[in-house]
Amino acid sequence: MVTDSQVRLLMKLIKEESSFTVAAAKAGMDEKTARKYRDLGELPSQVRAPHTWRTRADPFSEIWDGVRAHLEINPGLEAQTLFEDLQRRYPGRFQDGQLRTLQRRVKTWRAVEGPSKEVFFAQRHEPGELAQSDFTSMNELEVTIEGRPFPHILYHFVLTYSNWESGTVCFSESFESLSLGLQNALWALGGVPRVHQTDRLSAAVQKVEHPDEFTRHYEALLRHYGLAGRKSQAGRANENGDVEQRHNRFKRAVEQALLLRGSRDFESRRRYEEFLVHLFAQLNAGRAERLESERKVLRRLPATRLDGTKRVQVKVGPGSTIRVQCNVYSVHSRLIGERVDVRIHAEKLEVLYAQRLVETLPRLRGRRQHRIDYRHVIDWLVRKPGAFHNYRYREELFPTSWFRMTYDSLVVSTGERADREYLKILALAAKESETLVNTILQLYLNAERTPSSREIEEYVRYEQQPDPVAEPAIDEVDLAGYDRLLSDDDEEAA
Repeated sequence: MVTDSQVRLLMKLIKEESSFTVAAAKAGMDEKTARKYRDLGELPSQVRAPHTWRTRADPFSEIWDGVRAHLEINPGLEAQTLFEDLQRRYPGRFQDGQLRTLQRRVKTWRAVEGPSKEVFFAQRHEPGELAQSDFTSMNELEVTIEGRPFPHILYHFVLTYSNWESGTVCFSESFESLSLGLQNALWALGGVPRVHQTDRLSAAVQKVEHPDEFTRHYEALLRHYGLAGRKSQAGRANENGDVEQRHNRFKRAVEQALLLRGSRDFESRRRYEEFLVHLFAQLNAGRAERLESERKVLRRLPATRLDGTKRVQVKVGPGSTIRVQCNVYSVHSRLIGERVDVRIHAEKLEVLYAQRLVETLPRLRGRRQHRIDYRHVIDWLVRKPGAFHNYRYREELFPTSWFRMTYDSLVVSTGERADREYLKILALAAKESETLVNTILQLYLNAERTPSSREIEEYVRYEQQPDPVAEPAIDEVDLAGYDRLLSDDDEEAA
């Protein structure tokens, strides 16, 4: 079979050799064949007939009409499913190695006869027109803080024209996280685009009972910055495609930066956030020219940021707890029966009474969680020790594993008095020092001794006694030297 390279060589030799016969011989072709390709002026690959015939028998030819009928009814059926169905209906007729043949036939049917596929239309972006934002989980990167896992998500903001991006670490897809992240991005950008687009963000942006309406808080945020709000349709993530694509690329960049750094562990959350800010700056450096075009048409920022917190008023229940957004928090027992104002931030709650801040609590993630601080209720638990055994939130009253092990040891050694003894120890931790009491408990348990509340109290008092003040040693002063100096001064004056 004559190849393309032989014909190319022939065309070259025709120009160089004295006779056509010599050129054909050097090209390795019969003279008649050489003359054919010379006259055609085309390569063998260009004149070869396309391969349209089968080289082996089609094992599915007899049953293909049935397979096609299944596909026409349900085009989403996979070839693997169809093949397994054929093996069940025709035992021994089809071997596993024939699956690939059926897959090719199904693929050809979809391309030639199947339903049309969704078309994605490339969009033209204008400077300063559109920003998109969304939340993305960062857990796959396995970042740790001081050796402990740091599960978190990132609020991600992208300008669709220049691809300038920014992000804020957060822990839930709440409105407060959205407000904080969006405002951080706008102030870092130094201006405001015309439209802000999100996906449906049902937890952060929409009312559950009215899925087609933005929440009042979100509308206020948009009004403050003069932004037009837009949301993608349900199940159409591609409509928020720019930020979705940037999620993957940014996390890939973070992964590479962590590999270069040689460690995924950071000494503090602040250090990790600085690492992300530095990475965003590196990525945005290559977008300076298009970003400059955006900044020329961005609108001015308002004079101040908007307070992105929610405010609710709740009543403190008889258990010294409040319920905020389906989570339970304890407050001091003196507030029982009172109504308190709660400011809900992205990561904390501020509890106010009579316009005074009385508690700052870390915000719980998710729903149906609880956070009980034993310091809020310990004084009444000491008075009512019988309530401890079946207390709904009893596990929250073991600040560390050493407290828990101490209680278990007390149960073994003192029986029914264990609750009372343990609560006295917990009261010492609340009034004196949890760290000191925890250290003392550790010493007792390591020595395989069960501590009593009296022993712990004595130990605490001993540890808190000030060190005795040593009397300073002062050498005796010889005043005779001063007398001699004075007498010498008198003689010189005379």
